[in-house]
Formats: sequence, C-alpha cells, structure tokens
Amino acid sequence: MKTVAAQVCRWVPGGLFPLGTDGFGRSDTRESLRRHFEVDAEVITLAVLHQLARQGEIENKVVQEAMVELGIDPEKSDPLLA
Repeated sequence: MKTVAAQVCRWVPGGLFPLGTDGFGRSDTRESLRRHFEVDAEVITLAVLHQLARQGEIENKVVQEAMVELGIDPEKSDPLLA
C-alpha cells in the first residue's frame, strides 16, 4: 500500500518513492489495474530513472527517451484524481 510509505517518506534518509494502489479495484485485468495506477514495470522503471535524474546520477534526457520507449503518456491524468 502506498499510504503509509507516503506518510513516512520525508523522514527516510536519501528519500523514498512510494508505489502501490491502496487497494482500489477499477480494471478488468491486473495488468490494466497496474497501468491505471501507474505501478506496472514500465512506470516503475520510469520512476527510478526520474529519481536518478533528480539526484544528478543521469541526465534528464534519459528520462524523456525512456518515457517514449516505454509508451508512457506524460499527459495522462493523475489516477488518484480520476
């Protein structure tokens, strides 16, 4: 679940990027559910790259290239607000 991790992440040295769906059930398949809540392999990969870019470990262009390669829509609405 994402809620607890989101509550404590500011106190974790080096940071924490919480993932999870908090138990919502909105899709017909697990794959669709994971993509909807942005916790599938592709989005997790992008999240890791984004955090590495924020820490200066990789260039931002790597994140942009990965977004295209992984088929992630940057204009998609926030799944928690939908």
